[in-house]
Amino acid sequence: MAIEIEDKFDVPDEFVVPDLLGVKGVEAVSGPKSHQLVAVYFDTPDLRLATRGITLRRRRGGDDSGWHLKLPKAAGVRQEIQLPLTRSAKIVPPELAAQVLVYTRGHALVPVAELATKRSVTRLLDGDEQVLAEVADDRVKGTVYGEPPRVERWREVEVELVKGDEALLKRVGKRVIKAGAATGGSANKLGRLLGEAVRKLPKSPAEGTVGAAVFAYLRSQTDALIAQDGRVRRQEEDAVHKARVACRRMRSAYKAFSSIVTESDALQEELRWLGEVLGEVRDLEVIQARFGKELDGLDDHLIVGPVRARLLDDLKLQEQEGYERAREAMNGERYFALLDALDEPYVFTGRATREAGPELAKIVAKEWKRVHRKHATAQAIDDPHEREIAMHDVRKAAKRARYTAEAAGMDDEAARAEAIQEALGTYQDGVVAQETLEKEAAKAREAGEDTFTYGVLAGLERAAAERARDRFPKLWNKLT
Repeated sequence: MAIEIEDKFDVPDEFVVPDLLGVKGVEAVSGPKSHQLVAVYFDTPDLRLATRGITLRRRRGGDDSGWHLKLPKAAGVRQEIQLPLTRSAKIVPPELAAQVLVYTRGHALVPVAELATKRSVTRLLDGDEQVLAEVADDRVKGTVYGEPPRVERWREVEVELVKGDEALLKRVGKRVIKAGAATGGSANKLGRLLGEAVRKLPKSPAEGTVGAAVFAYLRSQTDALIAQDGRVRRQEEDAVHKARVACRRMRSAYKAFSSIVTESDALQEELRWLGEVLGEVRDLEVIQARFGKELDGLDDHLIVGPVRARLLDDLKLQEQEGYERAREAMNGERYFALLDALDEPYVFTGRATREAGPELAKIVAKEWKRVHRKHATAQAIDDPHEREIAMHDVRKAAKRARYTAEAAGMDDEAARAEAIQEALGTYQDGVVAQETLEKEAAKAREAGEDTFTYGVLAGLERAAAERARDRFPKLWNKLT
């Protein structure tokens, strides 16, 4: 996967590319060299890729014929994946189709447009004749497929870095603008061609309002979930965790900011469902790492029987099965419908127009009061088991307070809530680990294996959980 850094400029038909030899850092110029490029662009019929600024094309001509997928990365920087030309000109390679499944969501990829470009490329070299950048002067004929097809023509200049730095890109851009160019109005040729046909994502409320702050947070978490989709499918490290956290943060935000954004009950339920799908795998990842670390810390004489194989290999198999169920869910209509719903405009209340700072502070304070209420309720329960269950509710309330404070940009409040959440989480993790050990020990016993080491590990987990429980009152008094 390559990272493409480029700037685009609109130029009139009579434009002359300036002499760039005098630009600082450019010691020689090669070219221009002419190419004839023909690219067919693929998208869903309702242009779901173009909506997200993504281009998928099959291009012939020039030095990089093949399939190109360009994904948004940051301002002026894009991820590009390239594959060789395939025999079929109408079927997208499965590898690329999989990369955009989170955007296409079960809809077919079809040819939507064609760009025929007469390109003149000038290369900017350093003293060692290394290519610093390429300046492409493009005369474009764009065709939008349809009945009848729509045709547009224009000219533009594109400056793309090769081995140069962004300072060089700026210097070359200034020289091009001085010669009569204007900063490009569209991020890519396809976006320019399709124009108003591309659906617009929801717009933020007015800057400085609480609605704008909530909008920005929810959009950032939607983007975070989408960004992890491919990584989850490929089982990359920490991807499931990040995707699940994005689901949790959105659910928490919809609950905490219900006075700002409304009509989200159904969406919260679907986010809960996806979080549970991902949570199965994440919990197995965490428990494997936990048991592996504990076994590594035990003396050899305390490890009796094939406990590593059962605890680690057996749980690894369960993890793989969990990944299969997660991928099945992420290929289903329910998941795609959830992603579509996240792209829909938010339903704001009249309170969304208020100034952000005071409103966010009120909401964060309200969430802290909720944590205190949950704690008081739990402490009033006499039965130890019932009290432990109620303390789990305190942990969830602290997590919601943390996410709310993060959304509000109140770092100190978020840190306090996180400390409470993690302290209670340490206890809860120990309880869950003991339950897992009990189940795995039962399997070992049925297989005729020695279960001594399971008891050792259970004792370690029980001790750690009790230490966390006993330390919590002092931490609570310090933080609240």
